[in-house]
Amino acid sequence: MDAISTSALLLILVILLIISAYFSGSETAMMSLNRYRLKHLASKGHKGANRAIRMLERPDRLIGLILIGNNLVNILASAIATIIGIRLFGDVGVAIATGVLTLVVLVFAEVTPKTVAALHPERIAFPSSLILKWLLVILSPLVKAVNLITSDFLHLLGIHSIKASDALSQEELRTVVHEAGALIPTRHQEMLLSIMDLEKVTVEDIMVPRSDLYAININDEFKSINKQVIQSPHTRVLLYRDNIDDAVGFVHLRDALRLQSKEQFSKSSLLRAVKELYFIPEGTPLNVQLGNFQQNKERIGLVVDEYGDIQGLVTLEDILEEIVGDFTTSMVTTPSEDINQQQDGSFLIEASINIREMNKEMQWSFPIDGPKTLNGLIVEYLEEIPAPNTSMRIAGYPLEVIDVADNRVKTVRVMPQYYKAPKKHEILKKR
Repeated sequence: MDAISTSALLLILVILLIISAYFSGSETAMMSLNRYRLKHLASKGHKGANRAIRMLERPDRLIGLILIGNNLVNILASAIATIIGIRLFGDVGVAIATGVLTLVVLVFAEVTPKTVAALHPERIAFPSSLILKWLLVILSPLVKAVNLITSDFLHLLGIHSIKASDALSQEELRTVVHEAGALIPTRHQEMLLSIMDLEKVTVEDIMVPRSDLYAININDEFKSINKQVIQSPHTRVLLYRDNIDDAVGFVHLRDALRLQSKEQFSKSSLLRAVKELYFIPEGTPLNVQLGNFQQNKERIGLVVDEYGDIQGLVTLEDILEEIVGDFTTSMVTTPSEDINQQQDGSFLIEASINIREMNKEMQWSFPIDGPKTLNGLIVEYLEEIPAPNTSMRIAGYPLEVIDVADNRVKTVRVMPQYYKAPKKHEILKKR
């Protein structure tokens, strides 16, 4: 170094600091790349993105290369700065060189390049990956040796995988959808989130319960059957013999009306027009049932329990409405006919309402891991059929039973203005 002039050493020091800044910026840029945008660009043939993906497949090699280069440059820069300090200031020059170099490296070779790289990772990483690619070839033996020692040390710490994983959990994907902002319209965000929730929802959560089924007893008088067919609010009607568990099949009103127009409408012709029943086991997740409907080319099915008893009815439209919202309304939530707000701020609610739908509409948090209806929840809580004017608090919400008939709670008053957040053990009554 004695043969090299001080000005030449200063020039070398500046070059080393620039190289150090390059390594620092490259490290931050490569690690800040959006992996999903990177894959999108690579699929379109972007060369820089392809190089970056190949290097990020083994982050241990990439980090090893960058740190080897950065440390070699910084150590050499420290040695040169010390020589320059001694030449200019004598023995005290060592301390001066150390302080000045630390500040310069921190500002110009660390903070500044890393900040720029974090703000513009692609603009830094893509051209940088070309240089890093060749450096990796040149320094391959040294990088492999360092990585071998590092991997052995990681094994001692119980870390055995050194490959990067880009897999997102369901909750992380949900966060990505929420944070998409204007990139994904609100309506589409709701639909995407609803699709993700299909596996958490079962057919019992959306089915028309057994007690609410519109069905026709084929053993009734023909005049009564004819009237029920004409007055049916649905395009498909379930036929049964005396007991709904003895279901015959579904008849499409189009077929029934065609028979009427041809004056061939009778019990026997109606029975010949029925479609074969399709049964759905209770507990089937909606995502599974959606696939089953598609595979079996069905649009409607009866939900049955383990004993084969009919529990309710589910249609393809019911599942699709879980994703896109009610077909007869907009995606904006509209007040349910089962919920009526009172002047005092309370709500009169039909107890047959589905708890999950009620929670969704009112932004409440009644438990949904047990009974599906408000009536069922109240009966489970009290362990008996309550009398009118019975009051209780479930999941922090004060409730009052208004009307009871046919061994079921018919109407309930919910008073959310007196809500009190429950403790975990208070969500349902202790057994």
